[in-house]
Amino acid sequence: MNMEFVRKLTIPAEVKEMYPLTGEMARCFEQRDIQLKNILSGKDQRLLLIIGPCSADHPDSVLDYMQRLRRVQEQVEDKIFIVPRCYTNKPRTTGKGYKGMLHQPDPEHKPDMFKGLIAIRELHMRVVKETGFTCADEMLYTENYKYLDDILAYVAVGARSVENQQHRLTSSGIEVPVGMKNPTSGSFSVMMNAITAAQDKHTFIYRGWEVHSQGNPYAHAILRGYMNKQGQTHPNYHYEDILLVSDLYSQNPDLQNPAVIIDTNHSNSGKQPLEQIRIAKEIVMNRRLNEDVGRLVKGLMIESYIEDGAQPVGGGCYGKSITDACLGWDKSQRLILDLAEML
Repeated sequence: MNMEFVRKLTIPAEVKEMYPLTGEMARCFEQRDIQLKNILSGKDQRLLLIIGPCSADHPDSVLDYMQRLRRVQEQVEDKIFIVPRCYTNKPRTTGKGYKGMLHQPDPEHKPDMFKGLIAIRELHMRVVKETGFTCADEMLYTENYKYLDDILAYVAVGARSVENQQHRLTSSGIEVPVGMKNPTSGSFSVMMNAITAAQDKHTFIYRGWEVHSQGNPYAHAILRGYMNKQGQTHPNYHYEDILLVSDLYSQNPDLQNPAVIIDTNHSNSGKQPLEQIRIAKEIVMNRRLNEDVGRLVKGLMIESYIEDGAQPVGGGCYGKSITDACLGWDKSQRLILDLAEML
């Protein structure tokens, strides 16, 4: 085998023993889990807003951002329920570039997966302790979910992972909501198949064990746009796209808690982060125009950080993304307040 086995990593139980949740953290997790599930089931009419940096790169700027977000949440809590993005591992289309805090706790130093596992748990714990938020993260590696399963509020399965059998089956054993993105090809049928698989019970291999999953009734759709065979981006957040997903849900009456989250960046914006403002407002307006759309679209996903845009690793600008370009804080804050007024 043409690879070097560097060291055997510590198991999740050992990391949790080293960094245990306090009783207050556990209560925060449980309370927010109930609220989030109530939104996805339709019991709570608030808009779900999953917002934050493309990647959680530096703890100081990430926590600064989260504290700003907490202050805004207090202003809009009757209309909007915020789940911050705290994405600690990032898919890379070509395998190149910063792969997230899990790989590199310090973006300017070489990868260290052991330190990365510690760093991502510490960061998620600090967010809960210092802001009262529980966060969303992407499930890039299915076997790593157990390191954070007692603290993550929301799990996203990315466009490149959603067709993978192990991601689908692992999602069926996760207790918190899991969002299934449409694949990069844009196929809604692939996305719906992933949701169906995640909501069903399964027997499969996980971390060397034969396991039985009970199904995740809160698995749902995320629309993030797509690319055609020429590599051109196309959006799928429009009114007609949402109605099509609504029809697909109606053709699958066994699916529980029909829900759609719209990712306003990626191929929906053509990776033009300022477009997220217009897109978010259009979606909220469409929710008001049609009852089916209003019931189905439960929330938005927005890439936002302290500064507009993006920079290379080592660029030196505090709070500016080193992966995809983000919407800066001032514009993000204004957008959240505007959305609350529209609801």
